[in-house]
Amino acid sequence: MKKTVSTLWIMLLTISLVLTACTSPTASDTSTPGATGAAKPVEGTGAPVPIKIFAQQDANVDLATNSFSKLAEQKFNIKFSWQTVPFDGAAEKRQISLASGDYPDLYMLIPWVDKFSQTDILRYSQQGVILPLDDLIKQYAPNVQKALDKYPYFKAMNTAPDGKIYGLTQLVECYHCSYPNKMWINSSWLKKLNLTMPKTLDEYKQVLEAFKTKDPNGNGKADEVPLSGSIEDYGVHIIPYFMNGFIYDDDRTYLLLNNGKVDVAANKDEWKQGLQFVKSMYDAGLIDKGAFTQNATAYKKIGDNADAQILGAGAAMHPYIFVTGGSDNSKTYDPVPPLTGPNGAFATYNYPSDPGATFVLTNKASKEAQIAAIKLVDYMFTQEGQIRGHFGEEGKDWRKPKDGDSPVEKSATPLLATIPTPTGETPHNSSWGAMAQYFQPKEFRDSWVAATDIYDTTGYERRLQEATHLYDGKQPKDVFPHWAIWIDPSTADEAAMLKTNIKNYIDQNSLQFVTGSKDLNKDWDAYVAGLNKLNLKRYTEIMQQSYDKSFKK
Repeated sequence: MKKTVSTLWIMLLTISLVLTACTSPTASDTSTPGATGAAKPVEGTGAPVPIKIFAQQDANVDLATNSFSKLAEQKFNIKFSWQTVPFDGAAEKRQISLASGDYPDLYMLIPWVDKFSQTDILRYSQQGVILPLDDLIKQYAPNVQKALDKYPYFKAMNTAPDGKIYGLTQLVECYHCSYPNKMWINSSWLKKLNLTMPKTLDEYKQVLEAFKTKDPNGNGKADEVPLSGSIEDYGVHIIPYFMNGFIYDDDRTYLLLNNGKVDVAANKDEWKQGLQFVKSMYDAGLIDKGAFTQNATAYKKIGDNADAQILGAGAAMHPYIFVTGGSDNSKTYDPVPPLTGPNGAFATYNYPSDPGATFVLTNKASKEAQIAAIKLVDYMFTQEGQIRGHFGEEGKDWRKPKDGDSPVEKSATPLLATIPTPTGETPHNSSWGAMAQYFQPKEFRDSWVAATDIYDTTGYERRLQEATHLYDGKQPKDVFPHWAIWIDPSTADEAAMLKTNIKNYIDQNSLQFVTGSKDLNKDWDAYVAGLNKLNLKRYTEIMQQSYDKSFKK
């Protein structure tokens, strides 16, 4: 269920255009951790330090002339030599640069475009290509060190099995991203049919049946699609939302954690019961057949259907995935809380920061370049640096809050508001955008100003914040922290192969059981046996060892 980088970019560009909350805090505010202790400027200390930097660049940015690039050069006495690549093909170009031997001093990447995977980090660190950062952080990056000390998952994601840090990932605690598997229902149809928001799985099924049979769009045609989804990785899968009423489904590894013991969900009777429920909806024509095979573009065509609104409900992290923001249709979808099933009402949790590394120094970097580079990224771990690097210039790209401004989280103190670029105006080329998004803990993001009309694009982030409150805390007490697990290098290849084979097997069989290609009564035992034959026992052993090494210290 992978998607192309270009498709991913289109979706995330759409998000960036509508999330007005993506803006910056004031330099004088020190309430956000990491706001103080920034590395001091090194202006006037001799000839600028040359740094050859590899970066991904979109069409609206020129990093060589970008005003934040110029600020960084002045502030840290750097002279950048840019090696930029477009988003499409970025991963391949990074690998080529490494394989050629003509690689840069510094890689600064955007995680959803491409990043160094944990396997990359282990491989290139063992080869001596990338440098450990521990001593540099201790001596020159106090704000990075504070973040490592304060946020355990962030530290775990950045610390290799040998205890060293070879690269830094971004700390981005996107609240609504933490509960990706949401369900959005057409509340205008609920109102028209005199239905209430469902609370249980059975009630939800009854609502979908009404959507299918009672012509809620009023055009006299049986053209309604009660429920749809797609195949990407943004909460758009149909099965996990319903499975969570039977057994916890993380939609990624299918691993469970019970009192520190790693187990798998997909061979349990509860998993079978969950598939039976989803199959009952599929058999009744309540689930779009394309939901298990279509991409985001096809999914959105259903939500944006021009002749009449036809979509009753959609699985997604946020509704703009399946309907265009600002359209009349986009204003009719509201979140369905986790639905109660036979065994509860779980919500899928995922820590929103990604493992791997986006900041990596290589053995080509001089000592002076190493120090300048680590001071630069440390600046991005301050409130001032994060705002300037990610959002741009005050008064042009963002502003301080004013009377009447309301933060996205009502209990927070408003910190900043973005200034949308007027239609037709040339982009300002004044920030590094997502490339600089290194320190955004939840309390920082909660303070961004958003409009109070949650159905307007300017209030979209508030809409997602409020929706996520319905899911927050509904995950199990213990969740397997796959995002912060490092596999020992001696077993990394074996674990990667087992993980791929097991996940693909579970996904394929789940689809076959739901669509009727396999019979849950006749073929279930054979399915479980097949799962065991993929060496499930060995896989869980490796995951147990990795978990214990990472978290039982």
